[in-house]
Amino acid sequence: MSTPAASHRTLYDWFAASAARHGDRPALEVAGTTLDYGQLARRVEALAARLRQHLGARPPRRIGLLAARTAVAYAGYLAIQRLGATVVPLGPAFPAGRNAAVTRAADLDAVLADTTADHPEPLGVPTLTLTDDALAALPAATVPGARTAHPDDLAYLLFTSGSTGVPKGVPVRHRNVCAYLAHVVARTGAGPGDRFSQTFDLTFDPSVHDMFTAWGSGATLVVPSRGELLAPVRFVNRRALTHWNSVPSLVSLAQRLRALKPDSMPTLRHSTFCGEPLTLQQAAAWHRAAPASTLENAYGPTELTVTCVTYRLPADLADWPATRNGTVPIGAPHPGLELRLDDGELCMRGPQRFPGYLDPTENAGRFLAPDGAPHDPATALTDAHWYRTGDRVAPLPGPAGAPPLLVHLGRGDQQVQVHGYRVELGEVEAALRALPGVRDAAVLPLATPGGTELTAAYTTDDPATTPDGLRTALRARLPAYMVPASLTALDALPLNRNGKLDRAALGAALAVTP
Repeated sequence: MSTPAASHRTLYDWFAASAARHGDRPALEVAGTTLDYGQLARRVEALAARLRQHLGARPPRRIGLLAARTAVAYAGYLAIQRLGATVVPLGPAFPAGRNAAVTRAADLDAVLADTTADHPEPLGVPTLTLTDDALAALPAATVPGARTAHPDDLAYLLFTSGSTGVPKGVPVRHRNVCAYLAHVVARTGAGPGDRFSQTFDLTFDPSVHDMFTAWGSGATLVVPSRGELLAPVRFVNRRALTHWNSVPSLVSLAQRLRALKPDSMPTLRHSTFCGEPLTLQQAAAWHRAAPASTLENAYGPTELTVTCVTYRLPADLADWPATRNGTVPIGAPHPGLELRLDDGELCMRGPQRFPGYLDPTENAGRFLAPDGAPHDPATALTDAHWYRTGDRVAPLPGPAGAPPLLVHLGRGDQQVQVHGYRVELGEVEAALRALPGVRDAAVLPLATPGGTELTAAYTTDDPATTPDGLRTALRARLPAYMVPASLTALDALPLNRNGKLDRAALGAALAVTP
């Protein structure tokens, strides 16, 4: 007899099964509206029918979703899945040029939008724009001849920062995300009546965890406003959350607000942090404020489907492991995933591994052959190939009989995490060099009490080229989290004996640790 998880072959199956079982239980709280599973399912069906009508006779393959923290955003995500199409989240706060570049690279058939975009310029494909009121007013409808997705079809396509200066497309198949959910939905121990936070934007793949661990268990997805995100402890208590998921930076924010008082979040039962290193100090502060909550540190690049390695801290602080760098271990791989260490770099394969980048040229250097040799890009990728994460890890002996825990030691390249988002320093540098008046530029990570930000140095022959002017120009090209917090003009960038950028010397000049 198959388990419910085994019967879920597509992302939409996880929602549909809960809608069938828990129709009158709350599924979504967003923008002052509460929808139960039955209501949400009917709005999804009506929206899918409206999208199908909007597109005409051609079945959609890929649909962009330009929406954030509205009923249209979440019903839209499900409606695209209902049509058997691939959802491609676009950033409402991103510059129009970046969304246009993603639209072209993804070869979108259409875009579904709400009215939250900062730059609502046309994207060159048919666009359906709805408000939440217009969504609620759609007539009841069914989707005639809706395509049924196959497990090998793409569930979603996300674009991450690319070292060449161009966003990099990461496709994830239904079988990848279903393998992930089969593990994490059960791990959360959730069910009807539980209430999940949704702190992540849809362009960031932990949002998939929030939506479908909630909807896969019959729980409620609770979407905060931007203002509520600035007061996380108040958000937890006002909304009586039971399950939390965020970047560790929100712990630091709560600490600065002096809100993490002992027992200050009594409703929480399960807390997960991901997207950037979680320090033992941050974890201890959260544990004291939510002592009834399990506390997990999760790790995973987008290419390995949300998270692939997780560690649950013991309930007693006295049993917590000590690490040299003061971070919580990232743990051991999810079921079915294999790892190998290649000169300290974590390489993984298994059912959560993506099929390769949207642009196959991006695969070069990112995979190992099944025997651990470098992958020949001229040969086809198989499930047996190892994905090179670029992350350096070290084993930490675990309890007797248990596999060693992994500790994250940092990156082996120029990739950093900024407020949970993956950023290639090379992409920011390329954007800076492309601006008028800039001869050369370099970008370094900057450690702050609230997490990691970016700082940059540039050279110029034009006295009119100023940091403020460059920052304004960058905001028109890059998402806000990729715009350096500070820019410094130098006569020349420091070079080492080989004529390459000396990042250590540059860090000293900028008073940061590279």
